[in-house]
Amino acid sequence: MSPWPMESLRLLDSPRKVRLRGADLVIVAACSIAALLLVGPARWAPGAPASAAGFALFALGPLVLRTLQATWPRNRLLGWVADFWLLPVAMLGHELLNPLVDAINPVLRDAELAALDERLFGFQVSVWVSNAVPPWLQDVLMVCYYGHFVWALTLGIVLYLHKRITAFDEYLLGLSVFFTLTYSAYVLVPAIGPRYFLLDAFPGPLTGPLMTPFLDSLMRTPVFSRDCFPSGHTGATLLVLFYALRFARRVFWIMLLPGMGLIVATLSGRFHYATDLVAVLPVVVLVAGLSLALSRAKNRRRGYSPERSVPVDAIVRP
Repeated sequence: MSPWPMESLRLLDSPRKVRLRGADLVIVAACSIAALLLVGPARWAPGAPASAAGFALFALGPLVLRTLQATWPRNRLLGWVADFWLLPVAMLGHELLNPLVDAINPVLRDAELAALDERLFGFQVSVWVSNAVPPWLQDVLMVCYYGHFVWALTLGIVLYLHKRITAFDEYLLGLSVFFTLTYSAYVLVPAIGPRYFLLDAFPGPLTGPLMTPFLDSLMRTPVFSRDCFPSGHTGATLLVLFYALRFARRVFWIMLLPGMGLIVATLSGRFHYATDLVAVLPVVVLVAGLSLALSRAKNRRRGYSPERSVPVDAIVRP
């Protein structure tokens, strides 16, 4: 008898399971909702079909990639792309938000945010900080500002290469929930920031001896610029610092000063109101606590399975 039918039966008897991680579920749910809104109530907004297609692609990504990974488990490239799928979703999904804002809440909220700064602090914090920072320091801070995704990716790679799978899963879950909440806030509370709304309050353009004019000009080219409230740069930096402190202390100490510089740059670079920084703090606390609770619950469930798998006759009695 040919061995091939027996081999086929073995494959049929042991199908490989497709396992979606926590971040995968968040991506699928959030991007699916966005795509459905863009083909439904928001379909009239300019650019809605293209954005809907983009979000649909992002939603399908984890499903397709995890299925392929289960089919070819030894393919490391598939596993890497599936595990880091959040990176293109976070970076490119931001550029797809214009039709959602146009359809749901197109009115800018800068006046309210500037008024909140006056009420909370008595002055416009971004104007004061921008004027107080010397040009040489502004160069340094602007370079720090561009580390937004760099530090998040760096910590992810460190955890991934050191095979800290539980930590990596919790970290990605936290980031995916954070980006979902902040991008939703951009849609509900659109604002363009002090660099545009408070233009007359500044003495002139940002100045620096080397990098500032160039880096500032790059920040005026994104497709979507109504992303002021809350400060995603501040929140993501604090979240990455939190996970680095827990899981990779060396990364934490390396990142601490550039991370603090990034947060200061949100004000000195005129990108955010101080209210944006205050508003993101409870979001960071909520995301960190939620991801920690879900991770611990998942680990407890995993902890019970090895005990159940021990056969009774394996226990040696005196």
